[in-house]
Amino acid sequence: MPDSRKIWEAYVGRELAGLRPILAREGYALDAAQPHLAGERHLHRAVTTESGRKLILLGARADGSRVVIKATSDPESKQELIHERERRAELNKINFAYELFASPRELFFGSRGSYLISVQEFIEQERPYLARPLKEQFAYALGAFKAQEGAHATTYGHRRRIERVFGRLEARDYLRNSDSFKDGIAVALSNDTRPATLIARTAAVLRENTGVLEQYGDFLTHTDFVPHNFRIKDGQIYLLDYSSLRFGNKYEGWARFLNFMALYNPPLTRALEEYVRKNRTQEESAALHAMRLYRLSELIWYYARNLPHTEGDLRRLTEARVAFWADMLEAALEDRELPQERIDAYTELRDALRSEDEKERQKGLH
Repeated sequence: MPDSRKIWEAYVGRELAGLRPILAREGYALDAAQPHLAGERHLHRAVTTESGRKLILLGARADGSRVVIKATSDPESKQELIHERERRAELNKINFAYELFASPRELFFGSRGSYLISVQEFIEQERPYLARPLKEQFAYALGAFKAQEGAHATTYGHRRRIERVFGRLEARDYLRNSDSFKDGIAVALSNDTRPATLIARTAAVLRENTGVLEQYGDFLTHTDFVPHNFRIKDGQIYLLDYSSLRFGNKYEGWARFLNFMALYNPPLTRALEEYVRKNRTQEESAALHAMRLYRLSELIWYYARNLPHTEGDLRRLTEARVAFWADMLEAALEDRELPQERIDAYTELRDALRSEDEKERQKGLH
């Protein structure tokens, strides 16, 4: 088995060696500590090859102002950076998107030697999202989801315009993906049939709700809308990650956020679910429920396929994550909350098994 951490660290070392003098000539100095390169970052890409990798770096300009730098020499990652920039620009031009997120100011985008480099201002926020009162968290989250819902592709012209830049998922895509999660987990976890059984139940729920999924399709959605991908400054949400924007089910972004908060802030998940139940149709509640199941299945599959790239404490942690999110999926399938005792036990185990550099990385994310 290849050592994914060593492969990643060697790649980072080579990239930084080439990038540092280029960035210095452009007037940017890198921080000594780079949390986005450490910890479990090596698991977020297919680490057995050198494709699909970019570095996310923190630094400063000569005047001391903070910046975020994304850079890569990898052809696939260059396309990711270009595509993300296209999405950011297109979102500001769409005439059927009535409310938009704020974007960090772009300071530089271009090629230098073998690298493609993107530099944006660092958005300072008064305090992290999760440190805010529940009422504020609720208001900001709801406002963000309503902003996404304002971009709804209702005509063929709309769909044709957005499909090229953002991509688009229909009900049949969610069904096909759900079957893929089920089949993949059955192979990856051949000694544990429970996750595959739960995901098979999820696939059945999605099929029963195909009409609902179609009814609330073609909305702008951010598939990774969680606190480390946005910041709040002067009452405005700044979106940091445009690569996860696409058009799909109205509640896909909601589902990712609610599943995240089911671990980090369960009262917020309950408040947002209650909002949908009380203020929207029964069909919309069904769509949110189906999307929560779908995204939980996807999360279990994500960790299951990471298992071959882990060992020691990280392997134990990955196995614990599979078990925890399977418990969360089972609770969601049965329309009940996961007991706080189970959440606390998992959190304690997770923190005990995380490496010190991963703990530092998580501080930077949240």
